[in-house]
Order: sequence, then structure tokens, then C-alpha cells
Amino acid sequence: MSLSAIQFKHVSYLWDEAKAATFSEDEVALLIYRSNLLGADLRLTNYGGGNTSCKAMAKDPLTGEETEVMWVKGSGGDIGTLKKSGLAALYVDRLRSLKNVYRGIEYEDEMVELFNHCIYDLASKAPSIDTPLHGFLPFKHIDHLHPDAAIAIAAAKDGKKITEELFGGTIGWVEWQKPGFDLGLQLKQCLDENPGIRGIMLGSHGLFTWGDTAYESYINTLEVVERCASYIEDNINKNKIVFGGEKIDSLPKEDRLKQAAALAPVLRGFCSSQTKMIGHFTDDDRVLQFINSNDLDRLAPLGTSCPDHFLRTKISPLVLNLKPGENPDDVKSIKEKLSPLFVAYRKMYAGYYDTCKHSNSPAMRDANPVVILYPGVGMFTFAKDKQTARVAAEFYTNAINVMRGAEAISSYTSLPRQEAFNIEYW
Repeated sequence: MSLSAIQFKHVSYLWDEAKAATFSEDEVALLIYRSNLLGADLRLTNYGGGNTSCKAMAKDPLTGEETEVMWVKGSGGDIGTLKKSGLAALYVDRLRSLKNVYRGIEYEDEMVELFNHCIYDLASKAPSIDTPLHGFLPFKHIDHLHPDAAIAIAAAKDGKKITEELFGGTIGWVEWQKPGFDLGLQLKQCLDENPGIRGIMLGSHGLFTWGDTAYESYINTLEVVERCASYIEDNINKNKIVFGGEKIDSLPKEDRLKQAAALAPVLRGFCSSQTKMIGHFTDDDRVLQFINSNDLDRLAPLGTSCPDHFLRTKISPLVLNLKPGENPDDVKSIKEKLSPLFVAYRKMYAGYYDTCKHSNSPAMRDANPVVILYPGVGMFTFAKDKQTARVAAEFYTNAINVMRGAEAISSYTSLPRQEAFNIEYW
């Protein structure tokens, strides 16, 4: 029986020992292999989310001596399709020496430019803001992922306590902090204060796990996420009621698609008031369970927690006030009902911007919603192209998974609006 059959139900064990053996002692090749396996399972991380790294010895082209180099996923890209060209390579000692010139959290942005002084391979990808999160930890192989199951715990009101109890103190906890240099220092401090831990949960954000080898890091990641997912499933099975129970019934599948097809052009018109948008529709069971629930009106306005989510979905969705069986042929009546909703959403978004903006913030972006929820029917997402609209739907489905899990084990908490703004308008 395979290891996957014995241990894992909620994640996929994909490691092929024979294939891994072909990479021999090439730590960078093993990093890429591990990254691709992790990225292939969307229960472990979402598209474009998370980053992975390894530290290995290499010859310094200036001195000819061996030096420690960190290879880490660079800015942008997706670990599921990661290649060597997508990695940033930095001198570990130079990166860590930046602590000597760090002036404090209000000067985070200047540290990103200083990463360029630490580059080992000048042809490598530009370093991301998560670079110090990997660099300040001593482990050879590190995974930073955004699994729904882990974020559900990280976004739960009692997340820190649950993490402590669930893992018996072997997973550390760092409260929410915007990714960057300071968060890297906090991770190192957490490790120093809790030697022997196998990972760190980042409040409202995600998970860090590690190992001395690529395989050890891979297995550690799978085991931690599996335990998070099993804990959530056990609580859901125990409590039975999800999202406060069902408030309305879904239309039959055929009717949902008919309703969506009729309404999509109308919604697209509203969402394209500033820029032409393309729409996507989904009505899978996870979405329907949320939008048909008693808790929809309470949870939807809270917004998402993980930065990866709201960067794609905006701070919160628009919930339609149409009945599932609304006559789709009466376009005039539908527009009259929807117009005030869009006006209110744009006003809400403008208020969010005006309240949270800084003197150097970029101009306000399109105030129209990205995610639109139609109870009884499904979810629409709108973006500049089909791919972006589809990914927005995936990310809001991730957010639904997070809310579902957090509510099953405690209560869901979103990021404070100011923190969300600081990420959205970085």
C-alpha cells in the first residue's frame, strides 16, 4: 500500500522516488520538483500563491570559494509550473546582513530595493517581498503555502489556541503582519523562542513548513495540512449544520444556467461602467452552500482574510437581491432593481478607499465589484479577461472554504480594513 493511501485523505501524495533520484544531489532541481508537486494540488495552494526555497552551497564567481546561496521563487509566477528561470538566487550572508541597516517597519519598501545587492545569479528572477521570510530561517528547504484548511485555522477567532492544541506546541504562531522584512524577523524570533517546532502559522495568512531535505519538507507540509483539514472535517461532521443551515433552495441545474445566461450581460454592463469586463460563472456545490445559507448576509460583507484572496476578488462581494426565479426576460425591471445595489457598492468602495488611503497611495481603482453572488443560482466574477475572471472565481471559492472551516471550529475573522487596504494598494 502506498504512503498516500495510508496517511493522506485531504491532500495528494505525488512524490515519485525514482524520478526524484534522477536529480541526485541537485538541491535546486529537487526544489523545483517539490514546488511543482505542491502546486499541482490546489488544496495546498492557490494559483500564483505561496513560494518555496532551498539553501545550497555554490561557488562564488568573484572569490572562487564555496558560499551559501538561497534559491527562492521570484516575484510572480506559479509554483505548479515553476522552472529555474522563475527562481531568485541570493547570497544568504548578504541577505541576513540587511538586518544591520533595517530602520523599522515604516521603511519596509526601501528593503526591497536592497535585495538587489544580495543577488548571486544576475540572470535570476527578481526577488519577491517574501524573500526575507525564507532567508532568516535556517532550514535548507522551506514551503510557504496558502492551504484553505490552514488559513481557516489562521483566520479563526481562536486560531492561536487551536493551533497550539492541535499540534501540541510543534507549530508556532505569528500574528498578522504585512509580508516583508519585519515579518521575516518575526518568523526568526518565533523559531528562537520555540526551538524544535516544525512550522509556523501566520495569522490570517498562511503556513510555513520546512525540512532538511526536499522530501522532508514535502512530507512535513502534507502532514500539517492533512491534520488541519481532518480537524475541520471532524468538527463539520460533529456539528452537521454549515453556515447556519440552508435559507433558500437552489434552482435546478438547467434553470440556474438559463438564469445565469440571461443575467450575465446585464451584470457585465454594470461592471463595465469604467472598463470593459469579461465574466465567468460558477455554481459548484461549495458556492451554492454558502450563497444559499443563513450566514451569507453576516459573512459576505466581512471580506476575505488571506492577501492572495482579496487581491483577486476585491475586499468583499456584491450580493444580489433578486429572487432565484426572477423573470429574466424583464430586463428593465431587473436593471431597476440592480442599479441601486451597484451604486451602493461603488459608494462603499470609494468610502473604503477614502478612509484608508495614505498620502502616497495610488489612485482609486475601478470601484465595481469583482465577485457577484446570486443566491439560489451561483457566482459571477468579472475581470479584464476570461482567465483573470476564472481565477477570481477560484480564489473566492478558496475564501468560502476558509470561512466554512473557520466557522466550523470557531468563528471567522477577516483582516481589518486598513490592513487589507495596505495590501491592495501597496
